[in-house]
Amino acid sequence: MSVRPTASDLFTSRWGVILAGIGMAVGTGNLWRFPRVAAENGGGSFLIPWLLALFLWSIPLLIAEFGFGRGARRGPIGAFSALIGRRTAWMGGFVVVTTVMIMFYYSVVTGWALKYVLASLTGDLAGVDTAAYWEQYSASVWQPVFFHAVALTITGAVVAAGVTRGIERANRIIMPALFLLLLLAVARSVTLPGAGRGLAYLFVPDLALLANYRTWLEALTQSAWSTGAGWGLAFCYAIYVRDGEDVVTNAASIGIGNNVASLLAGMAILPAAFALLPVADARDALAAGNLGLTFIWIPEVFARMPAGTVFLPLFFLALSCAAVSSLIAMVELAARALMDAGVTRARAVRLVIAVGVVMGLPSAVSLQVFENQDWVWGLALMISGLFIAVAAIRYDVDRFRADMVDTPRGRSRGRPWWAWVLKYLVPVEFAVMFGWWIFQAATVIDPEGWWNPIRMYSVGTCVVQWAIALGLLGVFNRRLAARSLQPHATLG
Repeated sequence: MSVRPTASDLFTSRWGVILAGIGMAVGTGNLWRFPRVAAENGGGSFLIPWLLALFLWSIPLLIAEFGFGRGARRGPIGAFSALIGRRTAWMGGFVVVTTVMIMFYYSVVTGWALKYVLASLTGDLAGVDTAAYWEQYSASVWQPVFFHAVALTITGAVVAAGVTRGIERANRIIMPALFLLLLLAVARSVTLPGAGRGLAYLFVPDLALLANYRTWLEALTQSAWSTGAGWGLAFCYAIYVRDGEDVVTNAASIGIGNNVASLLAGMAILPAAFALLPVADARDALAAGNLGLTFIWIPEVFARMPAGTVFLPLFFLALSCAAVSSLIAMVELAARALMDAGVTRARAVRLVIAVGVVMGLPSAVSLQVFENQDWVWGLALMISGLFIAVAAIRYDVDRFRADMVDTPRGRSRGRPWWAWVLKYLVPVEFAVMFGWWIFQAATVIDPEGWWNPIRMYSVGTCVVQWAIALGLLGVFNRRLAARSLQPHATLG
């Protein structure tokens, strides 16, 4: 059962689909997480498994999301219910819950980025102790809450305008602007004296590090987090894709575009850090965590850079563009779940923004809550990715390819590589990643309290929060399935 879109509901071109998809994928994980994780795991050595993970996890899952979304013309709950069976509505529900829970604190991150654009433009960051400035800002109440609400309001206005006039139009502006800003930052960074050390570290692999299992697992985790694979976001954008569009080409273009943005971010940050900071400080900066690198060390690096007062606001503007484009997709996913139940787009967006502002307050006023939620629901993306692969397996990957991926002009013979990955490799990768996470949590991250549900970084806190979500979804599974398959579901 699907709802056929009218021409006015659809993306106007493949370019519009790809730009919106890249906007969905490219976010803060590209600009603050990739440079840090790449640096901590050997730079060039990390790139090899990271590129492999793009084709052995991310692109196959994006293909599955695009195929199911276009095939059902509904979000994850409706697609699972219509195509896999009503009893699986809870699985689609968990995909939605995971990304919506991320949205509640991701809007806070977006607000931080917007605040730092203003701070860098007005000179508030000039000549200050950047660590003290960040601590003062993050410890305040009204500023993080205000910018969190502004971020949701901006993205809500875009989503409320619809697909062509809102989401597609916004991404046609945001994505070219983001890549232009990244290219400007790269041009400044790589021309600094001593930048060659950072470039060499980023691109020259030490093959001995490939024997370290951690390098491979961190690469797979980064690819899964960064590309949007398993988030359910591609389900929603695929609803508005024309029947003749090439699903594989679109998914591959989004994944590759996301990786290009990550490499540009790495080329903007690593060479500058190695060129402008003593080696020990550069390593401290790259090991300072996402928040420390972005809001403490990067302003310090740009303060030492010629014309740094010009390039610092450009960096935070790029970060804001990336954050807003991803937040747009998250708001659309949450609104889509309501629209599948028959709620109009305007009302659905208003509800999502109102709930988002309230539910994001704990993360806005407490870094401890923020970090806990990032830990719990970022890890839940592994489960979401598994559920999407399971959906393809239950539908049968060969039938899925024939029904929802192939076009009359491009029918593949035999089982393509991505279908093999979905059927066999993704479940194995999930088991390895999940097992590695439990081992790390129990032996390294919090060995004394790994089982404790009130510890910030524990297995216990994840299990309890996931169990609550899964329990509620199980109880309301029948109602979720029925509501998501309403014949009056709306597309516009």
